[in-house]
Amino acid sequence: MKNDIIHIQRVAFTGVSPVEATRFLLEGDDFLFKAGDYVVYKRDVCQIKRTKTISDREYYVLHPIDDETLTINVPIDNPLGYLRPVISKKEAEKLIASISKIPLIETADRMIENQYKILLHSGKLEDLVRIIKTSYLRNDERKKNGKKIGEIDDNYFHLAERILYNELSISLGKCYADTENYVVETVQKSSEK
Repeated sequence: MKNDIIHIQRVAFTGVSPVEATRFLLEGDDFLFKAGDYVVYKRDVCQIKRTKTISDREYYVLHPIDDETLTINVPIDNPLGYLRPVISKKEAEKLIASISKIPLIETADRMIENQYKILLHSGKLEDLVRIIKTSYLRNDERKKNGKKIGEIDDNYFHLAERILYNELSISLGKCYADTENYVVETVQKSSEK
């Protein structure tokens, strides 16, 4: 059974090394995570509250950190691969340090929403940074030209920002606002060098 769990980790934790994923194994248990752990389900950071059995199948009971009233039941065997660990503090610091090097989205204006959707669903935090940087700069340019901000850019900016900062806040052990300030300050310092 333990080999099956490690195999599930390799498949489900895209972008996470098997060694990193294996640290989530519980010794002598068949579960990848335990109550209290933070995970990412699809795009939402959730806390595992407990496990439960439904029709002879084990499930994690998740509560998104944005909405404690919502309960999500996810099969422990995670057949669709929608569940992954939150990135480590080291990985978060590495991502933040690389933000200035992450490229903008290069596409025609009429295709930008499609690009935002594709990147939003990629599951990669670097793609969220691309959305944030691109949408921010596009709206900043509009403001400088005396135009109102674009609704599509503004919506995707806030959505990508929420998803990114929720995960980084858990990884860094900071609240959302402190995480946002930390990221902005770190990026500003690195761009001044």
